[in-house]
Amino acid sequence: MSGEAVGLRPDVADRIRVVLLDSDGVMTDGGLYFGGPDGRTEARRFHVHDGTAIHMLRRAGIPVAVVSGKVSAPARQRADALGIREVHQVDPHGKLVAVAGILERIGADWDEAAYLGDDLADLPVLRKVGLPAAVANAVPEIKEAAIWCGSTVGGQGAVREFVEALLRARGEWTALVEEYVEQCQAELENQFGE
Repeated sequence: MSGEAVGLRPDVADRIRVVLLDSDGVMTDGGLYFGGPDGRTEARRFHVHDGTAIHMLRRAGIPVAVVSGKVSAPARQRADALGIREVHQVDPHGKLVAVAGILERIGADWDEAAYLGDDLADLPVLRKVGLPAAVANAVPEIKEAAIWCGSTVGGQGAVREFVEALLRARGEWTALVEEYVEQCQAELENQFGE
């Protein structure tokens, strides 16, 4: 449907109880980097702004899960570093099953889930969730299925763009930012009495 980075409708945003993310092409730029002595060590590039966004979701009480169609040690390490407990690296055909399990565990319905994707493996999930979203460089079929499309490409802060749009539509972004600043100020005062 969309294709434009416009704000989300508050009624859609307010329903969301979980945010689901693809990894390659969403959290990363989609590139596969190989190196090491044997040329088989795999690496990924992640954007630090996405990590901040994930922390803001957690501050808002919204759990985050990663559902990837590829097994990747770097993706697992990044998720672990961000405190994401639900990380599912499944066969691309298994994404619906993985998401159904996540929703069952947290007690949420499909219409209470948001999913940010970029490629065809994400399409079955996007067609079921309440808030299907696409990064700027998603393939046409993904953009067509999305009700929100970002202007930022995967791996360049696309997760941050989506999270900020979601939390702004819920009316929570500004308060969460101020809460963060206040916490930093309190830490300064605690450490240095300023």
